Amino acid sequence: MVTYLFLRKLPYLVIGSKYERNEVKPSVEVAVKIADALEVSLDYLAGNTDLLLEKNVVNKIIDIQKLDAEDKAHVFAMLDASLRDHKTKKAYTN
Repeated sequence: MVTYLFLRKLPYLVIGSKYERNEVKPSVEVAVKIADALEVSLDYLAGNTDLLLEKNVVNKIIDIQKLDAEDKAHVFAMLDASLRDHKTKKAYTN
């Protein structure tokens, strides 16, 4: 059973190592699937940023963008207040 599973994954291992050695470049569709599987952005996967955004954070940002202007302003006001409080606490505890 283990041998069967290994042999089924062998083509993926070979292709994956070719990506790692820069012998082959993935298509955009494959890059999207890789990024989704690793739960990183395409920019992070491509090395265009070193900022690793958590998928749940990105999803919340997308949800906020869908809000109307008034609700968005309320969310940002609460977020600003929370971040300000956190920075203040951090400054006084150090």
